[in-house]
Amino acid sequence: MASSSGNSSSTLRLQNSGSEGEPQQQQPGMDQRKRKRMESNRESARRSRMRKQKHLDDLTAEATRLVKENNQILTGINVAAQHLTNVDSENSVLRAQVTELSHRLDSLNEILNSIYESSGVSDADQGLDLVFPYDGFFTSPMNLGCA
Repeated sequence: MASSSGNSSSTLRLQNSGSEGEPQQQQPGMDQRKRKRMESNRESARRSRMRKQKHLDDLTAEATRLVKENNQILTGINVAAQHLTNVDSENSVLRAQVTELSHRLDSLNEILNSIYESSGVSDADQGLDLVFPYDGFFTSPMNLGCA
């Protein structure tokens, strides 16, 4: 008996749930509004998914662009570093040449001084004023940049 009363009350609830005290003629209008709302919600969700996908695509394109730009910058840095290494090497070679040439000049000037001192000729008579003004030119730190 209990099962039959349980079934009858659920049947009554089913009949009343659709109408909720309103005549049956109003229900098709409710269904139409419900359908429109569901359709509107679906369209809104579709637009939201499209915006989300566009945003994701934009971020992916931006990431790709940044990776490419980063690679170009790294390549530029590597080229500049290699150029710096080459210039440093060349600079070291040139400094060594300046030092060697300065030593040679000093040696030649000493030889000339010895020759002139032993012959008893004065520096002014031999025109050494043209040689000696350059003495120390290449060894002076102020002139290393010029050399």
